[in-house]
Amino acid sequence: MKPIAISALLLMLLAFPTPAQSIQTYRPFGTLKSQATEQQHWLDQRMTTVLPALMKKHRVDMWVVPMREYNEDPVFSSMVSATTFAARRRTIYLFYSPCAVVVGDCSKPVERLAMGGTSQGGVFTAIRSTKAPSGPAGGAVQAQAELWGDEQWQVLKTEIEKRNPKVIAIDVSTVFAFSDGLSAGELEGMTKALGPALTSRFRHADDLALDLIATRLPDETARYRELQRLVWGIIDTAFSSAVITPGVTTTEDVVWWMRQKVNDLGLGTWFHPSIEVQRMGMTDEQLGPNPIIQKGDVLHCDFGITALRLNTDTQHMGYVLRDGETDAPAGLRVALLNSNRLQDIVMGEIRPGRTGNEILASSRAKAAAAGINGTVYTHPIGINGHGAGPLIGLWDYQDGVPGRGDAKVIANIWFSIELQATTPVPEWNNQPVRSAQEEDAVIDANGAIAWALKRQTAFHLVWPRP
Repeated sequence: MKPIAISALLLMLLAFPTPAQSIQTYRPFGTLKSQATEQQHWLDQRMTTVLPALMKKHRVDMWVVPMREYNEDPVFSSMVSATTFAARRRTIYLFYSPCAVVVGDCSKPVERLAMGGTSQGGVFTAIRSTKAPSGPAGGAVQAQAELWGDEQWQVLKTEIEKRNPKVIAIDVSTVFAFSDGLSAGELEGMTKALGPALTSRFRHADDLALDLIATRLPDETARYRELQRLVWGIIDTAFSSAVITPGVTTTEDVVWWMRQKVNDLGLGTWFHPSIEVQRMGMTDEQLGPNPIIQKGDVLHCDFGITALRLNTDTQHMGYVLRDGETDAPAGLRVALLNSNRLQDIVMGEIRPGRTGNEILASSRAKAAAAGINGTVYTHPIGINGHGAGPLIGLWDYQDGVPGRGDAKVIANIWFSIELQATTPVPEWNNQPVRSAQEEDAVIDANGAIAWALKRQTAFHLVWPRP
């Protein structure tokens, strides 16, 4: 179109704007407003059911979580509304459970205070300054100024002394990033303000922060299935003739199609997708970083989406059919079956109370006994892609992961069952083929594990275009 024609078209659009109601947008999880309402319900549930149980489990009667804007504690997103994106100046959350260290019946609720920031939709009791503000802000007159600087620490000290806790949990850890959110500056300021009598009660809260972030709700699990259906649909389309033309399409073309599709749906992703090719008679080095996809290629994707502050992580296998083929060769199907067998082994070993390193060791032993040449690198998932909880191996650490692999599986946690099995394929002159799979799974309140939706048992097939 010529420049003058483009200008004319723009003028027409400005002169005759499209009515808002005629613009159609597909929103797979509803509007942002409806999503925020749903997430607020989850937050209320987490604070009223999950948090009290965890403070009781870990015998912590007080937990103090201070942070400053843009230097938030990793646990922050598990404590705030969907409309909150950062801490307000300094925000200090204080949780007090009178029942946590009591033996026997106790029904007193957990107190939740916010010294700085908002009530998060009524989840916290927000404490403001006793000072009058200097003037109105944004056209509204506030009755009280916000807490600021040393005043916050003094208010915190007062609230702690009112309750006289036995234990004050703080987020400091040398093992888990999720439990190490208390910055050096905040620790220094809080320690100075509280004094030795109160700071002597500090206890590192590794397990408390880890478990709160990791624990998922039944309502979240129901929504998670819908995320999985969308992921499967995108992968199935990406590994089809709708996207791939053998001899023309590169792996990067498919990657960016996936990214664009996620963006077009109004969703996000927590990592850039990847597409890999395995080809008979060629090494990874010979294929290079962005090969053109050909007939007979084995495809592999690593793909995840983010919605409702939840993350998915999926790896599937595809095959580009040669002329006359209606399925992948039998040897490739065996390779996929072997990674399915390894999935069964790992799923059978995961249960609450076991550490990641215990699960890894038993899974590897059973895989070896079954003649499977594979590796296991399974991780928790949920509000973070690489989530809070025990690691079950790393791709480059198959003898256990000190520290992070020593954490225990809990109920109501999700895992990405991530692994690969390598199998010689007769049709490829016994060239080894990696079948790398990743599928999300959920553990319920009773400790039973199941796929969040399903698992791949057959290749996605790229059929010739008609």
